[in-house]
Amino acid sequence: MSAARPDTRNRDEIADAYKWDFSAIYPSWEEWESDMKLLEGYITEYAALKGTLANGADALAKANELGDEIGRLQYKLYRYPQLQRDVDTRNTEVSGKFQRVMALFAKLGTATSWYTPELLEIPAETALGWVESEPRLAPYRFPIAEAYRQASHVLDESGEKIMSFASQFNGTPRSIYQELSTSDVEFPTVTLSDGKEIKVSYGGYSEILNTSRIQADRAAAFQGHYETYAANKNTYAAIYNGILQRDWFTAQARDYPTTLAAALDGDNVPESVYRTLVETVREGTGPVQRYMKVRQQMLELDTYHLYDGSLPLLEDDRTYDYDAMKATVLESVAPLGKDYHAKMANLLDGRWLDVYENDGKRSGAYSAGVYGVGPYMLMNYNDTLDAVFTFAHELGHSMHTVLSYETQPFATASYTIFVAEVASTTNERFLLELLLSRTDDPRERFLLLQHAIDSIFGTFYTQVLFADYEWQAHQLVESGKPVTPDSLSEIYAGLLDAYYGDAVEKDELYRFTWTRIPHFFNSPYYVYKYATCFASSAKLFKDMTTGTKDEQAEARGRYLTLLRSGGNDQPMEQLRKAGVDLDRRETIQAVVEQMTELVGRLETEAAKISAQK
Repeated sequence: MSAARPDTRNRDEIADAYKWDFSAIYPSWEEWESDMKLLEGYITEYAALKGTLANGADALAKANELGDEIGRLQYKLYRYPQLQRDVDTRNTEVSGKFQRVMALFAKLGTATSWYTPELLEIPAETALGWVESEPRLAPYRFPIAEAYRQASHVLDESGEKIMSFASQFNGTPRSIYQELSTSDVEFPTVTLSDGKEIKVSYGGYSEILNTSRIQADRAAAFQGHYETYAANKNTYAAIYNGILQRDWFTAQARDYPTTLAAALDGDNVPESVYRTLVETVREGTGPVQRYMKVRQQMLELDTYHLYDGSLPLLEDDRTYDYDAMKATVLESVAPLGKDYHAKMANLLDGRWLDVYENDGKRSGAYSAGVYGVGPYMLMNYNDTLDAVFTFAHELGHSMHTVLSYETQPFATASYTIFVAEVASTTNERFLLELLLSRTDDPRERFLLLQHAIDSIFGTFYTQVLFADYEWQAHQLVESGKPVTPDSLSEIYAGLLDAYYGDAVEKDELYRFTWTRIPHFFNSPYYVYKYATCFASSAKLFKDMTTGTKDEQAEARGRYLTLLRSGGNDQPMEQLRKAGVDLDRRETIQAVVEQMTELVGRLETEAAKISAQK
């Protein structure tokens, strides 16, 4: 089926082929309701196991196996309303069902809070000995070992019970942010220089910045979009303060010295990795500023603004039809082998993707797994080159999920965020190389080269800037300083100066960028992983595409093993096995050097194109 992007924002008018099919999770709400009752029974059953773990290997296995049954059920019960809510956040009935799930999960958390404290009362030698002697415990070897590693940060039973009572409350700031930014947001309509009116929603704003050659149009879109956030700066600051205070409370309650230490401990990532990343990138912003100046010169702008940063440097009226690009993206992963290629083809043939923007649909893109069912992938595809690479990016996540689910038992099927972006950015790189190989047109090659630079800028530099911001913002509450719109905006303005210097004009509204970054509100200390994953994927891609055929095949095998590993080991160890060591500053510095080299190539190609005029 091939058709142009729908000329409608009405979801009912978009063909089913481009929308999710939820029936793979549940045929109807009746089955969902039935499983809600089943989970309530499991909660009672699990609570009854309290006090039994010390009875031996069989008791420990029974608790973990029941925990798996609960976990598999949780995936389905959560995703069924969550996915439907995300495609229409205005549907209060679905939102109500989602709240019921979260309330039941809070009850579950309280009923299961005894497990880890009780496990840790058993000597580690004894429990790990049971794991070695009882085959039923084999799938739980790593999670049980991890519990003992983090034992010093686990509270006693009463403490864990108290912490569990806060689980639903902890998600409240995130929910408020989403309602304010999606359900209740009213973006204005701006009039462009050609008289066309366009609503500067997330998709409309992005489209103008990516396609309009008129700086005044981009400025108008920026003004309308950002003023919507700035108008609510006090509310956003109050929400974010709630998140910062929550994180600091949790860190102190679990005896961590900082929120950063608490956030990194789950993956056993040293704080030095985070600090080295931020420091290395701050010192390596030269090529970014150089690129900004190249852009200003080529776009023939008197002043250069951040809203000028998404526009291709050359005129290009091509659009990228979703159906046509499915085949291209699929072809790009052929180097990963027939099995990987076939599994991706199966994904693309089913209704696992929700493709186009519609009224009420949440912004952005993601891939969300449902264990035992498959990955659901959300997009807001708008026919731009950026949308094509986002498509490839999210498919990388989906394939990571497919390979992990089919290889790992439930207990270790969920891979950590720390390795998640490796698969997505590697897929983007394979797509870039395929598109470059298909054309001898210097203008098209220039556009693709520009995209490679923009990928480093967006996935690496920008994410480290965000990580730097989160680190500084959390230090406000750690040191007892006030969290206000001004204090948060001062941090962000300082980072704009540090990263961009005099290469861009400092528009006042950009100080409020922190209000519109969902990751800050949804998943603190997440974004740095984009950068570490980008550095990792660059190393892995190089290993898979250079050297002898045998060396490339060996590297490909290590990479696919990483994708099949799920969460069966600490993520930095998984990356070491695949060939990446993030303890080394050189791993991060290599991306800075790659950016420098690409900007140099861009300047060379620009000179060639100029000479042809």
